[in-house]
Amino acid sequence: MKTSFPINSASNCKAKPALEAEIVQLTTALRAFARRFLRSEDDIDDLVQETLVKALNSLHLYRPGTSLKSWLFTIMRNTFCTNYRRQKREPTAMEAAMEQVSIAPSQEWALRERELEQALTQLPDDRRRALILVATGTSYEDAARMCGCRIGTLKSRVNRARGSLLSMLGDNYD
Repeated sequence: MKTSFPINSASNCKAKPALEAEIVQLTTALRAFARRFLRSEDDIDDLVQETLVKALNSLHLYRPGTSLKSWLFTIMRNTFCTNYRRQKREPTAMEAAMEQVSIAPSQEWALRERELEQALTQLPDDRRRALILVATGTSYEDAARMCGCRIGTLKSRVNRARGSLLSMLGDNYD
């Protein structure tokens, strides 16, 4: 991965090939360090490559006499953190796909509600009352007491009311 770099002084020109060789030797250490952040080998390769590109493009900023390994590790850590923050802001493929999941429009629910109300008005009063009491959470015992009938009778009324509603409303409500 040889690239031309802006070099500020003649002494940097002489030191550049030595630094590039030292960077190549530190590639295995960079891979080991990248494993602390990532699990996928492909992601590790990408992070190491991005770190090397940034380091080689910024070689003129490296101060001789400081630890090259620490400099490279800092570039890698900063690159990882930047990528991580960017990924948190951008939706993943799964999130993007979930946004496209179709949701029934609210108008359809309003139409279904009207159809249900009309069908309920066509039920006999005793069946409608039994169904509404049970559907709103009243226990069968309490609903039977309110309707003035036995539990078995109430259950029959509820069952017949449900069957009548299903036949009136059609297959869309099964």
